[in-house]
Amino acid sequence: MDTAGAVNISNYVGPGPEGNGTWRGLGSGSNSTYIVSEQHNQFVVTGCNVQGTLLGDSGNIITGPRNGTATCSGIGCCETAIPIGRPSYSVQFKYLDPNHKNDGKLPMAVRIAERGWFDSVATHMLNNTAGNSVLQTAVPVVLEWAVASTRIVSPGMTFPDGGSGGNLSCPIDAARSSCRSSHSTCHNVIDNYRTGYVCQCRDGYDGNPYLPGDGGCQDINECALPGKCFSVCTNTAGSYQCRCPRGARGNPYMADGCVKSSLGLSVGLGVGSGAGLLVLVLGVVFVTRRIKHQRARMLKQKFFKQNRGHLLQQLVSQNVDIAQRMIIPLVELEKATNNFDKTRELGGGGHGTVYKGILSDLHVVAIKKSKVAIQREIDEFINEVAILSQINHRNLVRLFGCCLETEVPLLVYEFISNGTLYDHLHVEGPKSLSWEHRLKIATETARALSYLHMAVSFPIVHRDVKSHNILLDGSLTAKVSDFGASRSIPPDQTGVTTAIQGTLGYLDPMYYYTGRLTEKSDVYSFGVVLNELLTRKKPYSYRSPENDSLIAQFTSLLTQGNLSHVLDPQVMEEGGKEVSKVAALATICVKLKAEERPTMRDRRR
Repeated sequence: MDTAGAVNISNYVGPGPEGNGTWRGLGSGSNSTYIVSEQHNQFVVTGCNVQGTLLGDSGNIITGPRNGTATCSGIGCCETAIPIGRPSYSVQFKYLDPNHKNDGKLPMAVRIAERGWFDSVATHMLNNTAGNSVLQTAVPVVLEWAVASTRIVSPGMTFPDGGSGGNLSCPIDAARSSCRSSHSTCHNVIDNYRTGYVCQCRDGYDGNPYLPGDGGCQDINECALPGKCFSVCTNTAGSYQCRCPRGARGNPYMADGCVKSSLGLSVGLGVGSGAGLLVLVLGVVFVTRRIKHQRARMLKQKFFKQNRGHLLQQLVSQNVDIAQRMIIPLVELEKATNNFDKTRELGGGGHGTVYKGILSDLHVVAIKKSKVAIQREIDEFINEVAILSQINHRNLVRLFGCCLETEVPLLVYEFISNGTLYDHLHVEGPKSLSWEHRLKIATETARALSYLHMAVSFPIVHRDVKSHNILLDGSLTAKVSDFGASRSIPPDQTGVTTAIQGTLGYLDPMYYYTGRLTEKSDVYSFGVVLNELLTRKKPYSYRSPENDSLIAQFTSLLTQGNLSHVLDPQVMEEGGKEVSKVAALATICVKLKAEERPTMRDRRR
């Protein structure tokens, strides 16, 4: 984890409700040294019938709780996690009640605050009689930072990340590193806002890793910490030893885990005989193994409960065979990946690593292992398992199961060998996927979404359809993936109201403004993917010379009959008359009014 510190800063700069503003942190700006910590902060909105939204520089949605839809310490407020740390944010604040019946009853404000701070001051902060002093209260925020450093490169030198060493990272020469403590380690930091490194104390040590010698990171006396050892404890450098007293055996890591035994007497009687010594050795080995197995079993049970395994069992309990098949033991995945060997890594990102493995039934799988366990990601994990365990379609990524016996849960998918649609479209050079393959991928994606919307017992809205989430196998067959954000709709309803979630450029504007999610939201996102297939342009970043988005320009040019200005030349060369049909379908799918869009079953080509 990056080094972090707490500071008091003003939280909101801008106009009042129904307006836009800017949240600025310490030294904010695109090149700021400091960014908001995702793990240690949350977004807090107070007021009645209001909604606050955090946006990035390009207008992408960071997070957006609306009053009453997220957790809170009291009535009239809501708080939610911040999934993307930034130096600053654009802020939107608007009313949800057009009649303004409850205006002025509670202080209306948007804040970014350290987790737990608002719970301790909620009574005061929601007191409207306190006047402007409530809105001007300083708020603690945890910021993260990194030390910038340039690698020193020698001829022929290579690095584990495969690069040439030109990027900022931990210095090769330890004398140039800011990690001065004898018991510190250096960790690279490379993200959208920071490139450099941070220093951390080694396991078993605590303190300031930037101070030299032994005075920075100092040994933790685990024996003085509660719950570490319930018997004879001996502190060691960076660790500790815990054992039962002489004449007792059992588990010293549990309260009352050590019990008196007659082992000492047996040893005394056996002294001087080879048989007695053998009994002693075997007894020690037996007890040690038993303690080790007991500790491992207890740790697995702890993680199973922490990862809401009982809830998952309830979600799939309608089919006992599914429940037994979906939960995979950790020992099976360790064997499949050779204990998660680095040579088995397929890739990784900001949230975790994907490994290639072979299960005992010889299925080749991709195992998704997250880096950290935060509640929002665990909730999305449970949601994805619950949905994928109940669907089966050749154009949907198959979920083999999950493992709940580790600190962060593991997902086990079928292995898709040929990357994403995004990877194939946005390559350098004039040629990409052939028109025939693009049309095939679009058709298979439509079939998968049609299945989710209409062929299952309850409609499922994917909510994040984009080219990054369409995987391709060796024969370029499309496989829709990533169901962490998906939502099911009760059969007797036409939609559900949810917190806004999706990807800028692909997000249905009616869903964004109303919060009401229907199957037509997926139709809009599918229409954007069709635009991307036809143009080979990135919907979330493209701007025309007139500063129009890809969708706006595409629709305008189609109306004028000048679509060739934006089409991919390869499409124009290979597509023939089919191009105009697909272009017309793409335009209908992205109609502003949801009722004017087709369903996924209406037209798929």
